Amino acid sequence: MQPLIAGNWKMNGLGAQLSVIEAVAARVVAEAPAVDVLLCVPATLLWRAAASAAGRIVIGAEDCSADIAGPHTGDISAAMLKDAGAAVVIVGHSERRQHHGETDALVASKARAAWRGGLKSIICIGETASQRKDGAAQSVCAAQIEGSVPVDMPLTGNEVAYEPLWAIGTGDVPTSQQIEEMHQHIRRCLIARLGVRAASIRILYGGSVKPANAREILALDEVGGALVGGASLAAADFNGIIREATH
Repeated sequence: MQPLIAGNWKMNGLGAQLSVIEAVAARVVAEAPAVDVLLCVPATLLWRAAASAAGRIVIGAEDCSADIAGPHTGDISAAMLKDAGAAVVIVGHSERRQHHGETDALVASKARAAWRGGLKSIICIGETASQRKDGAAQSVCAAQIEGSVPVDMPLTGNEVAYEPLWAIGTGDVPTSQQIEEMHQHIRRCLIARLGVRAASIRILYGGSVKPANAREILALDEVGGALVGGASLAAADFNGIIREATH
């Protein structure tokens, strides 16, 4: 499997930042790296981002409703996101779980809604600093997989991302051993839940990924790509990560 380098802009980006997408897409065409490239942007930018990408890279969304349609003011359905140009959506990001109280069951419902609406999904899991300190990191992630990953998950194009919450945006990156051990554990959990077919699911690492550490992280066993936050907002940084992924 080719690695997937996915960017998550979070609540950042106005029309002026579409130049980042153009710069990344142009570099991908020019260098043809042996990676898949995805940029997930705010819903307000989706159709313009898709037009800017022009099929050269994949554009995704950052969240979706668990509902198909109806009286849900302010929510956006998977079908709406697809109609606006998204092909993928992130569900269960740690910031949604922490700040919006999203449960495993809701994350699983959103993943199913994404598939029903014609989108692929990236399902996020990960432990807090206190859970890591208490030695519960693996059990927390196992429980999140059990609750957040539906047993009927289609395999093609649907991924899982491991995000240690204490590493997101902090610059505090886990050791290579910690990342590798957790990704191996996640693989075992996915196979236990979905069967041997789960061996084809890419497990992305997310948490302060930068050009300076991308090569080492992406070379680790069972790391199938990266979910990049802040560094995806600058074309030079994101292109640097893409370049490191191919060496």
